[in-house]
Amino acid sequence: MSATGTPSDNPVGYIQHHLTNLCVGDCDPVTGGFWAWNIDTLFFSWLTAGILIYISWKVGKNLSLEKPTGLQNVMEAVVGFVQDQIKSIFPGTNPIIGPLALTIFIWVFLMNAMDLIPVDLLPSLGQMIGIPTLKVVPTTDLATTFGLSLSVFALIIYYNIKIKGPIGYLKMFMFHPFAASNIVVKLILMPINIVMTAIEELAKPVSLGLRLFGNMFAGELLFLLIALLSFSWLAGVGQVLLGGMWAIFHILVISLQAFIFMLLTIVYLAMAHSTMDDH
Repeated sequence: MSATGTPSDNPVGYIQHHLTNLCVGDCDPVTGGFWAWNIDTLFFSWLTAGILIYISWKVGKNLSLEKPTGLQNVMEAVVGFVQDQIKSIFPGTNPIIGPLALTIFIWVFLMNAMDLIPVDLLPSLGQMIGIPTLKVVPTTDLATTFGLSLSVFALIIYYNIKIKGPIGYLKMFMFHPFAASNIVVKLILMPINIVMTAIEELAKPVSLGLRLFGNMFAGELLFLLIALLSFSWLAGVGQVLLGGMWAIFHILVISLQAFIFMLLTIVYLAMAHSTMDDH
């Protein structure tokens, strides 16, 4: 039940209500700009980050080789899984890649998992204490997914410059993807290479951000559409069955999206550590 009425009374308003962030600042949907703060996105992303920190602290505090806890076994399995992905993709060693990949995988998974909470539960509780709108899943907000992807993109640029050097990084734009030995052909291909490489580099954060956002937004929207079935007892039974089936399938979706985001991060950073000869 939302401020817009029951789902059957006003389905469009119901969906719009659940897809509207709790925003402060310049929140106009048409003219709103950089200074729009989605408070719910910030709260739930920080909440899941806090859960990750607590789990890590808890496992580290009670670490035992003789009698490992169930939580320790789970974390060891996740760490081993991430390490296997890094070993198969990343060239050489870098002390930041392992912690970064592990943090991304678990944090994105936890943010995605907020989608498994019944769609009306937290917004209804929020309305009881005077919160008009509440969007629970941080990864259904473009600000979250692009914030993550741009952070990865900053690391990509940093390691490109660190490994290749500033001149080597510029050469990558000028002589990649089309190489030539003849100086005249090089000059002719240079504008094409610059455009192609720039598009290739900019596509990395865009693909990371949009892929995660698109899949999670579509999953949230499907939960809302299933919630619209509650207009009769028979439809209510169908709602429970469909909702349960989609929730079970959605566990795979949220895990897969966290894995893909982590995997592409490792791949892009591996590419940043490569040289022109590797290209």
